[in-house]
Amino acid sequence: MKKTTLKYSLTFFFVASCFLAVNAQYTNVINSNKPGFSESPYSVGTGIYQFESNLFYRDMSIEPTFSQPQSLGIDLLFRTSFFLEKLEFSTQLSYQRDKVAFNNVFTSSEFTSGLSNATIGAKYLVFQQEFTDKNKEIRSWKKRTAFDKKRLIPSVAVYAGFNTNFLGDLHKASNLSPKLGVLLQNDLSNDFNVITNFYYDKMGTDAAEFSYIITATYSFSDRWSTFFENQGVFKKERKDTNIGTGIAYLLTTNLQVNASARGMFEGNSKGYYASLGVSYRINRHRDSYIELDDNGNPIEESPEDEFNKKKKNFFGRIFSIFKKKDASEKGTEVKTKKKKKRRGFFGLFKKKKETELEKIEREIKELEKKIKKDSN
Repeated sequence: MKKTTLKYSLTFFFVASCFLAVNAQYTNVINSNKPGFSESPYSVGTGIYQFESNLFYRDMSIEPTFSQPQSLGIDLLFRTSFFLEKLEFSTQLSYQRDKVAFNNVFTSSEFTSGLSNATIGAKYLVFQQEFTDKNKEIRSWKKRTAFDKKRLIPSVAVYAGFNTNFLGDLHKASNLSPKLGVLLQNDLSNDFNVITNFYYDKMGTDAAEFSYIITATYSFSDRWSTFFENQGVFKKERKDTNIGTGIAYLLTTNLQVNASARGMFEGNSKGYYASLGVSYRINRHRDSYIELDDNGNPIEESPEDEFNKKKKNFFGRIFSIFKKKDASEKGTEVKTKKKKKRRGFFGLFKKKKETELEKIEREIKELEKKIKKDSN
């Protein structure tokens, strides 16, 4: 078992370190995965530190001998990107208080609290679908309003992560386990998209499961959006499903609030799930761009510009000490040569042109001498 886990670990870090392409994923407004369970294939972009939370309540009927009829907790998801625009790192935590019921001859229950999920992972956008700009089509209304068939081909990302073992007693596993996934998104229009996720979770354990999530999202306006979602989880002993809907409102470009509700069907038990959430991001993103001249050609940087960029980091500052010293020495040498050329032999006898200030000072001194002479 340990060898298998080590194998998946090495595979994950190898895959995560092999992606070198760069493409902008940053958006002007926050791009949150909440309140749904699915995940977009797009990264938040470099320089973004995003926090997504959901306060949830889950209530299920008591059918089996041992069950969790009620749960109250909070989901926390942290997302960021350090190196590449297409590569995102995430940490997901779920803390909940569960009511554990024993349904036998007599029904009894007790409460327990702790982490139910602690997953660390990363995703990379393998393929991003580009669409034709129909606004430039002015000759034909039919072509301008026709459906772009490229929208049927989704953007694709791969996900790899680990379920850690820092969990409460009720949810504790024997050891950490890998989680792999494929994330798809079809932007069927500017306001409507469909996200599809496939996951193989808790690999190599007795609790291994395969799941899918399909989420359809529609934006009413720049601030309001809604979603409909279906999730299916296939386990060894049973299949769990849920159907949900929700709404999200954009308060500011970096702050979103949301709410959701869903029906839960787990084996012979059924119930409901409700949540309220907030998503917030700290925006430190800086766009990388190429300067173009009037003809649209890239402008090459001068040695001075390149030197100023180097000064922005630690090693650049050390380099600048020697650079400045070298530049000052060269400047002094140039000035000395110029002076020698200007003066020459006749330059020694050439009267230096005085400034206005020097002229006034000279006249004052002459006036003082005259006054002193007259007084004597």
